[in-house]
Amino acid sequence: MSTITAFCIVLVVLVIGDVISTRTKAFIPSVFVSAVIFLIGFWTIFPKDLINISSLGMPFALLAMYLLITHMGTMMSINELLAQWKTITIALAGILGICIATLTVGRLLFGWETVMIATPPLTGGIVAAIIMSDAAAAKGLQELAVLAIVMYVMQGFVGYPITAHCLKKEGRRLIGLYRGGKVKIKDKAKAEMAATVEVSKSKFRIFPETPEKYRTTYMYLAKLGIVAWMAVGFANITNEVVSKYVVCLIFGVIASEIGFLERKPLNLSGSFGWLMTGLMAYIFAQLAQATPKMLSEIVVPLGCIIILGVSGMGVMSTLVGKKLGFSKEMAFAVALTALYGFPPNYVLTEEASKALAETPEEFDYLMDEMLPKMLVGGFTTVTIVSVLVAGIFINFL
Repeated sequence: MSTITAFCIVLVVLVIGDVISTRTKAFIPSVFVSAVIFLIGFWTIFPKDLINISSLGMPFALLAMYLLITHMGTMMSINELLAQWKTITIALAGILGICIATLTVGRLLFGWETVMIATPPLTGGIVAAIIMSDAAAAKGLQELAVLAIVMYVMQGFVGYPITAHCLKKEGRRLIGLYRGGKVKIKDKAKAEMAATVEVSKSKFRIFPETPEKYRTTYMYLAKLGIVAWMAVGFANITNEVVSKYVVCLIFGVIASEIGFLERKPLNLSGSFGWLMTGLMAYIFAQLAQATPKMLSEIVVPLGCIIILGVSGMGVMSTLVGKKLGFSKEMAFAVALTALYGFPPNYVLTEEASKALAETPEEFDYLMDEMLPKMLVGGFTTVTIVSVLVAGIFINFL
């Protein structure tokens, strides 16, 4: 298969997901539709390396991840990042709920080794899945080694529709407050101007604004790339005590606060959509690992542990969220980011906002209210906590 053929197939699948999501007003999320099509395709007519053939796999996907996460950091100020402690607490509560449910009821149903292997991947992240899969294989537990990988690959099928439902309910609540006159939405132009003024007046600013004649695509991407490079380098020299993806987010916040980066540089450069396309394609490439044979061997523990884990997550996150002033839908959505992370958390939030907003101002308001929580929740669970959980659980096999 040629590169251009593979590229067209991938994009057509993504378009179908978008169309169905739009026609159903995000009732059926695009990521769910695309995931189903890719899964069936990999089982039938798609080559397993379709994404790599299309040139949307590695290393492009890794570059896209670095740039996109750093870009996301520019959308938040230091104060906003620090203010997300409630989101982090709720995300942690959700992970605790997963562990409690699987280690109690799950252990009774499937045994200690099964829940030890399956739980860390359910808390989010391919790294956790690989750690537990390798540990199971080392002990000769080949079926459980497969379970760890398939758990990571398949849990999004549960997370996508539930998250879409939660975000739409939360969005309706927020829109209701606005339309009832209880909150005000800033005019988009004024909001963008305010953001610029905020940066220029920031007490942290040390770089002057880039002259308008030099604000080119190359300039935006070069500066963003430099910040991402510094973030990855910092993570490497500190042995990734903090995940490089989290460091990219933090460096993005700092770089925009000190004036080196503009807010939303990928949007300004016109590159955001292209990088998101590549990264989403790579996420779906993981489905090629889930063969019908693998699923048939582990379908019962796979399904039951996901249901148990998500149930425990829902109970704990909503209870803690209520104490912290979150709606139960927003709290559950934040916790659910453990099942897929970035970029699906961005896509799901954007789709819900588009489906509910009747004006650009309403869309911006919904994104501003929900997206920071979804991003921080995803980074907390997928890039940090899941690896810690795997590191702990591996010692109890």
